[in-house]
Amino acid sequence: MRPTEQLKQSVAGDWQAATTHAFCRELSDGTLPLDKMRWYLQQDYQFVDGFVRLLASAIAHAPSLADSVPAAQFLAIITGPENTYFLRSLDALGVDPTDDLAPVTHEFQNLMAEAAASGRYENMLAVLIVAEWIYLDWATPVNPPAADLPFWFAEWITLHAGDGFEAVVAYLRDQLDQVWPGLSPEAQAEVTRLFTRAVALERAFFDSAYAA
Repeated sequence: MRPTEQLKQSVAGDWQAATTHAFCRELSDGTLPLDKMRWYLQQDYQFVDGFVRLLASAIAHAPSLADSVPAAQFLAIITGPENTYFLRSLDALGVDPTDDLAPVTHEFQNLMAEAAASGRYENMLAVLIVAEWIYLDWATPVNPPAADLPFWFAEWITLHAGDGFEAVVAYLRDQLDQVWPGLSPEAQAEVTRLFTRAVALERAFFDSAYAA
């Protein structure tokens, strides 16, 4: 079994809870209350700052140019189409993106900063994989979105499904699968800790958004 699959199976409960969350279900069918979506967008937009820094660190620590190119291409999507989606959605829903961070958002920012500061490529991958793979898993079954969904729902689904996004997740998983056998037991344990914590925080983030 692939190392990344083993990591996913080790946190199956939190993974299932996140990818089948009521927040995700209601977003996809258009019944999610807008106050919950406003909270989510405001917090997630601030999450992107740490994510961009972590992804840039992973690019800088990739073993080769060939290993870094897909991540660099993905960084252009995050800072291009996805950033534009956030700005359009925040404006349409009247959300101030500079409001204070919620505790769960702050915790996730700290986790991303910890992974980046470690200087360890595998630690960065552990957190990046969770952030993208969970979204692929929940968005794929509801893609394409219903034609009558508002863009702030529909485009959030299409940004996280389809061939292009599947390729991003496959690339990130391949990178960690390749380096895993060369890691010491201590390094593997650290990757596992970061992966597990990231999954728990993804679940907690959806919980907080749904309770907003």
